[in-house]
Amino acid sequence: MSLPRVFISGLGVVSSIGLGKDEFFRSLETGKSGVSTVESFDASNLGRSLAGEVKAFSARDHLTRAEMHRTGRCAQMTLAAARMAVNDAAFKNEELKGGRTAVVLGTTMGEANVFAELDERWIRRGEEALPRALLPKYGSTLLPIHVARAIGAEGMVLTLPAACAAGNYAIGFAADMIRSGRADRVITGASELLQELQFNGFVRLAAMAPERCQPFDLNRQGLILGEGAGIVVLESEASLVRRGARPHAEVGGYGLSCDGYHITRPRPDAAGSIVAMQDALRYSGITSNDVDFVNAHGTGTRANDAAEAKVMMEVFGDRRVPISSVKSMIGHCMGASSALEAIACVMTIETGIYPPTIGFETPDPECNLDIVANVARRGKADIVLNNSLAFGGYNAVTCFARPGVLPPPERLPTAA
Repeated sequence: MSLPRVFISGLGVVSSIGLGKDEFFRSLETGKSGVSTVESFDASNLGRSLAGEVKAFSARDHLTRAEMHRTGRCAQMTLAAARMAVNDAAFKNEELKGGRTAVVLGTTMGEANVFAELDERWIRRGEEALPRALLPKYGSTLLPIHVARAIGAEGMVLTLPAACAAGNYAIGFAADMIRSGRADRVITGASELLQELQFNGFVRLAAMAPERCQPFDLNRQGLILGEGAGIVVLESEASLVRRGARPHAEVGGYGLSCDGYHITRPRPDAAGSIVAMQDALRYSGITSNDVDFVNAHGTGTRANDAAEAKVMMEVFGDRRVPISSVKSMIGHCMGASSALEAIACVMTIETGIYPPTIGFETPDPECNLDIVANVARRGKADIVLNNSLAFGGYNAVTCFARPGVLPPPERLPTAA
């Protein structure tokens, strides 16, 4: 017996290259870089000073005064993107209310900046100096609660802190909720805030590029951090038909694995990542020959890109599938990465435009791949994969497709 199909009916974006799905993808298509000098904290003595920082976002344009008072910046970006996604899906006021709407969100560190501020005040001035207004803002568990409260959802809420793969994890879990009948619709995706603790940590890991992120380039020097929020509305086919809505894309299968190898370095044989990619294909009912485009994890670090290239060559063999890494434009947005990239995948399906990898100049023989270099390319985009091969060995690969292309799902990805 086939399972219910799951569709994406709404998209919401807060990013360094644009707010909303259309501005976001238009910037990707034209190869616009969102990387600039960090302004939210003083990075002048950290050895690196560039990031994909969101500078055009103003919370007051998207939130009520009460919402602004009880949320930190990460939650504010999340709420704004969620409202964009709900509006894009064209829900009426009451359609999201009640227990059949769930909220599942991913992040890496959530409102870690709030914790850092509380800690600094406590150390310097004592516990009596802790402002009461800050205390309710801390905690990544609050992110889905803020969204649920805003839209009236009373179904399950969940935060998945799955490192850079958090967005793919959240989307996969949300799709399973609908397939298993536990929800009719799920607001899902992920968000991340650029903050000093995280930034300094990557500088100390010597993982940060000095000027630009160049995924898969022979002379790549590391990643550039970013921030933002990517939110999608997942909906059952029955719910879509009932309200006469049009989907952007269908969610196929997904694959998850753990390298179990090292906290920062990918496993040299890439075995775990290969399993995740193969499972995404298997649970989508397709083969590698059916894939038209891959949004790569593509961080710009030497080890990660080389490992991912090994995965691609193992899964696709001699077939050269076009791939790109949008991290070259928006930076590595940590927990928000694969959610923003999922939206890029959906827009690729809708437009037939493969966004480029900017800054690609010199091919690396170790990464013998068909890189969409510097200029967008048009092509068939019925089935697209989204790779997320994160620190700690969190591997998550999700399949998205043009509605009606995939065979009906026969079992949940968690089945044996």
